[in-house]
Amino acid sequence: MSQTSPSQDLLSARETCRLLGISPATLYAYVSRGLLESRPGPDHRSRLYLRQDVERLAQRQRAGRGEARGAAQSLDRGLPVLETRISLIHPDDGPYYRGRSAIALVREGATLEEAARLLWDCGEDDPFDAPVPAAWPATVAPIAGDATLPPLERAMAAFPLLALEERHSLNAATRTRHRVAATLLRQNAALLVARSPATAPVHALLANAWAPRDAGFEDLVRAALVLCADHELNVSAFAARVVASTGAHLHATVCSGLAALSGPRHGGATARAYALIGDALQSASPREAIASRWQRGDDLPGFRHALYPHGDPRAAELLVRLRDCAPDAAKMDALDALVAATEEISGQRPNIDFVLAAICHAHALPATPALVMFAAGRLAGWLAHALEQQAQGGLIRPRARYAGAAPMPE
Repeated sequence: MSQTSPSQDLLSARETCRLLGISPATLYAYVSRGLLESRPGPDHRSRLYLRQDVERLAQRQRAGRGEARGAAQSLDRGLPVLETRISLIHPDDGPYYRGRSAIALVREGATLEEAARLLWDCGEDDPFDAPVPAAWPATVAPIAGDATLPPLERAMAAFPLLALEERHSLNAATRTRHRVAATLLRQNAALLVARSPATAPVHALLANAWAPRDAGFEDLVRAALVLCADHELNVSAFAARVVASTGAHLHATVCSGLAALSGPRHGGATARAYALIGDALQSASPREAIASRWQRGDDLPGFRHALYPHGDPRAAELLVRLRDCAPDAAKMDALDALVAATEEISGQRPNIDFVLAAICHAHALPATPALVMFAAGRLAGWLAHALEQQAQGGLIRPRARYAGAAPMPE
């Protein structure tokens, strides 16, 4: 018999096994592989499972073999749909950029610009060696300098106008396109913090906007940007590739990536993780706050990643670095205790969204810089996918399997 909570429909292990047609042993295997999540039952010995997750998995099992099934699964972390040379996600080591570990790049001191050159396959060419105009065009200046606008909306409003100023926006020459991409990377960072474009490294521009003259924080931002630079065919990268496949200029692909990132299930996850941290740390017992949330069937923003069943390596790397430069040891201890309690209660480990939010909490910043770091870094990957898609050619135009009402007879 199913059991319910105020916020979610939860199923017992027996009913879950019945709906999926599996044994308890297989159910436990599904949980260990990250295909299903379990929650503590009312007697603290039994386990409960989210009905929506069980039904989604059952639907996949019922789907027939062949082309239709593969296409449907591919749209939700399923089968590969595109060939790329840009990045590889390894479940234990995190992303690799053209065969180079992103975590190793961070430890070697790489900047976002250097990661971008690798992702764009620039070779010996350095598209960042050209200066960036120090002032915004007159058509863009009122928007670019308006700090009252949200960062993503400010950037999305400015880029179409900047495209009108770029005479090489549709130039197909590889080096020219790399230089346009380099300008976009710098302009995007400046737009996100309402500053003027600069030739300084992106991490320096951002860190100076939030915590000037803090070398440890600046290096932490550098690491975060490199680890956010690309993550294979995520939602925003796919959106950028679709737009790029039409032959649109790079400014348009950047806008599509920013638009996809603005959703609460993608870039908005940093704000939800920030709120979770704040609510937990302000409660009388952070541990009980997490346990209560988990018992109700609520999700834990900033924890678990479907592609990293043993924990997000990017988050682990950033947490080590955050501990080394956190200005308030007591606050860092509280964040570490929150991570430990959440893993003990739910079995879930922090992902990149949590650590970006934790960086903001540790340095007494609002939630916005977490999203800005994500957007500033990930733009390098969007541009890589756009460049690769247009070099490969071809229009991305999948087909839909119609499931609506039958056509009416004339």
